[in-house]
Amino acid sequence: MSDKIKLSAIEKIKLESDALRGSIRQSLQDEITGAIREDDQAVIKFHGMYQQDDRDRREERAAKKLDRLYTFMIRLRLPGGFISAKQWIAANNIAGDNSTGVIKITTRQTIQLHGLIKASIKPTIQAFNEAHLDSIATCGDINRNVSCSSNPRESPLHDKVFAYANKISMLLMPKTKAYYEIWLDEELVVDKKVEEDPLYQDRYMPRKFKIGIAIPPNNDVDVFTNDIGLIAIIEDNELKGFNVAIGGGLSTTHGNAETYARLGTVIGFVDTEEKILKTVYEILTVQRDFGNRSDRKLARLKYTLDRMGVDQYRKEVEKRTGFELEPARPFSFTSRADRYGWEQNDKGRWFYTLFIENGRILDDEKIALKTALLEVAKTGKTNFLFTSNQNMIISDVADKNKEFINEILQRFKIIEHTETASAIRKNAIACVALPTCPLALAEGQRYMPELLSKVEPLLVKHNLENENIIMRMTGCPNGCARPYASEIGLVGTAIGKYNLHLGGDHAGERLNKLYKEALDEVQILSELDTMFASFKKERNNTESFGDYTWRKQFVGAENI
Repeated sequence: MSDKIKLSAIEKIKLESDALRGSIRQSLQDEITGAIREDDQAVIKFHGMYQQDDRDRREERAAKKLDRLYTFMIRLRLPGGFISAKQWIAANNIAGDNSTGVIKITTRQTIQLHGLIKASIKPTIQAFNEAHLDSIATCGDINRNVSCSSNPRESPLHDKVFAYANKISMLLMPKTKAYYEIWLDEELVVDKKVEEDPLYQDRYMPRKFKIGIAIPPNNDVDVFTNDIGLIAIIEDNELKGFNVAIGGGLSTTHGNAETYARLGTVIGFVDTEEKILKTVYEILTVQRDFGNRSDRKLARLKYTLDRMGVDQYRKEVEKRTGFELEPARPFSFTSRADRYGWEQNDKGRWFYTLFIENGRILDDEKIALKTALLEVAKTGKTNFLFTSNQNMIISDVADKNKEFINEILQRFKIIEHTETASAIRKNAIACVALPTCPLALAEGQRYMPELLSKVEPLLVKHNLENENIIMRMTGCPNGCARPYASEIGLVGTAIGKYNLHLGGDHAGERLNKLYKEALDEVQILSELDTMFASFKKERNNTESFGDYTWRKQFVGAENI
């Protein structure tokens, strides 16, 4: 990019941050406020944290002339969503000691804690470090947590595919030692050459970067919503390589027509591990060098790809890798669902996928979920995997231990909780939104369960209660719960108001479209009631709800 292009404020902060150190140390020592300095609020994201405040209490505190109730969210780096039983016990205890106590599973197969006060950040990171966990590069303009198809039952070659999540995560880690110096009290770096970073240099990526790995026929990671999507090609029980898709991304801005959701475009196939890793690396360097650094709203790879053109972007990648991508291999996706209940893989190990509404792990009046999972972890007879649908898999259970684990699940009513959840509830995702997310315009995870309780009777009314409809909600247009890649998407515009999107498909290969704007609850339910009635009457055979609304052109779809 030309040096004459005016850089955004965040770009300048990164360049002047001393390899992501900023003035974080000084901010932490400031006891006058629970916040950190404004520039540090950008820098700290690269360490896996966001500064937030309790928006429910803003007015109350303002009336008392008090500062906002500032807290921090911290997110772990867990490639592919794997965490051991010992690590889960540590996370459970750390959450109880330092945060709200609720553990939130994200849509990128990791967990985050909310409500940390400034003085608790360092002890929290040090406690995580003792459990061999870290939050490096889980936020900010950098490659974030690498997601991967979670259930080993998807393929006998799941282990081989899954291993790439960690390989890619390690390949794209930043070289700066700032995290270790600030939070873990390691010695200050004197020779800056040890921090030289050929990938991120001193400017990092123009915007956040996401990578997902899928194993057909299940697209549980929503692979095309990632900046890079890797699609495993398995033939004759052998992993041949990956198709590579680029340019996915869902965040938009209300009222800004230049912003849009986009699904990734498949640009070719790569076979060997060396070529796969080289291709991923150089896709990032092209985005690093050609991405928009003046307007952050247009800084994701999807905009770079559309500005350069797919062919030109691919050629630039091939020039840097030194080899051409092969033509894409055939593949087929048929589902994006988690596989609930017990399943056994080809190696004889058992896996139980349990339903966790909106990924919130806590004990409430309905179910003691957090206590149950701690009890399971304390047996030492299992590991855990998080899914991109915000659920958890109790994994790697030996045949001799299955009944023992099953008894715990039954005693705490985890199995009952999972089996009795409705189909639409199991397929639903909602973002955190209010009260902590500063971008939220409307409710997300706090409201979604309540709304679903009113949608479920409509489905029963039309004999559609067993229909696997994918419904997602976000409190703003940034798309954290992937609402634009759902059959029913609700995107917040104001308190109690949502844009209604329809027409996404079951496999995650088609975005939905805006149907109606700024609907309240009564209007949403009325629209869905009418739509469910016509769907029941006019659907073709086993046609999905999304395909029906698309075919009927309720959202301006082209003839198909």
